[in-house]
Amino acid sequence: MNIVIVEDEKLSAEHLHLLLLKIDPTVQVIQYLDSVAATVKAFESGLQADLLFLDIHLADGNSFEIFSCIQPEIPIIFTTAYDNYAIQAFKQNSIDYLLKPISLKELTFAVEKFKKQRHSGNKHLLETITLAYQQFNNQYKTRFLVKSGQSITTIQADEIHHFETQDSISFLVTNAGGRYIIDYTLDQLEKILLPKDFFRINRKVILHIQAIEKASTYFNGRLSISAKLPEGDANIVSRERVADFKIWLDS
Repeated sequence: MNIVIVEDEKLSAEHLHLLLLKIDPTVQVIQYLDSVAATVKAFESGLQADLLFLDIHLADGNSFEIFSCIQPEIPIIFTTAYDNYAIQAFKQNSIDYLLKPISLKELTFAVEKFKKQRHSGNKHLLETITLAYQQFNNQYKTRFLVKSGQSITTIQADEIHHFETQDSISFLVTNAGGRYIIDYTLDQLEKILLPKDFFRINRKVILHIQAIEKASTYFNGRLSISAKLPEGDANIVSRERVADFKIWLDS
């Protein structure tokens, strides 16, 4: 069985390869690819395989973008770090996926399922992937409209340092230090912000990953974040969020 792995983290790709060999020693990974651009180029050049493992978040974009350029006639198993919206899109469209870190048990099940279905084909695969991408992509807010005095301006998501709440009022704080009132609660923001970029570290703060300078252990099983945040406990990752926070940082 010839396999292509699209993954921008070398260790993750090698780990997946080793697990595949445990399941089937005859498996051959014929190519590693690490970006949307490289994947499109490879398939345009005639790359063929029996199965494609495709990470969602790649260095140069979202792997769903591949299918706007090419239409590879090959079974696909997506891999992703924990991502509510991606998983929801996959489940709704019956698309196979594996959660990172990938376990031998789950991978074995996915490979066996592929072997049973490999000859049945799926002529609607690209349509279902396209639909999943639309559902996945439309969940996230990429910019916010804010008011400053008599002016209204747009702030892009990558300009945001963090969101905070004080006295039941939510604020958007930019990397440049701007602070704006917004009409969203933190609970609402959690549902519309891109999970790979933003994380709610406690009841008061949602932080952009680029804002984190350092994370240190703190008493009672918590973490302390070095970032420009309000005084008090705003920079503390609450104990119940620490495990998910570490997974998020490592994804």
